[in-house]
Amino acid sequence: MAKPATQAVKLVSTEGTGFFYVAKKNTRTKTEKLEFRKYDPKLRKHVMFKEQRMK
Repeated sequence: MAKPATQAVKLVSTEGTGFFYVAKKNTRTKTEKLEFRKYDPKLRKHVMFKEQRMK
């Protein structure tokens, strides 16, 4: 059976609050780690979120 093209990844706040988003990533077209500037409700401002593997 074929491996799916998309994989679930966790986007973790770089500020260390422990808040995270879950996103899907196409591993065939996007080989680098995802990095987004998103809203962290614990800090109530936008910060960088970096990709980590789901456990």
